[in-house]
Amino acid sequence: MTTPTLEPCSPREWQLAVRLLAMPADANAFGDVFGGWLMSQVDIAGSVVAVQVAEGRVATVAINAFRFVQPVLVGDLVTLYSRLLRIGRTSITVEVEAYSQREQDPGTVHRVATATLAYVAMDREGQRRLVPSRWREEAP
Repeated sequence: MTTPTLEPCSPREWQLAVRLLAMPADANAFGDVFGGWLMSQVDIAGSVVAVQVAEGRVATVAINAFRFVQPVLVGDLVTLYSRLLRIGRTSITVEVEAYSQREQDPGTVHRVATATLAYVAMDREGQRRLVPSRWREEAP
């Protein structure tokens, strides 16, 4: 067995950020996963790109848009992709899309959510800091 290698990926391209199973503890009594659980996963997926661009610590400062498209069910394999949208002096805006592969129908994939989130680069003391200049110079 070979060890997988992680190739650097441009934050401007869609990249796999999070992949996990929706578990019974994540759902209500009817088997639908709580929206807050999905929002948490979206925030984590967005931070993957934000950390890459900030080259360090970030904090979520806004959920600019969030759209639930379809429900997530217990047993779904949820896959989240993220990409860079914009860079400011201290802020990073990221787009996230979430997809669900149903346990009952593994050949079908459903888009379950889309979101746009803003993060701010932080220093060790928790204060805003500039996004590294190499990213700002290449900003879209």
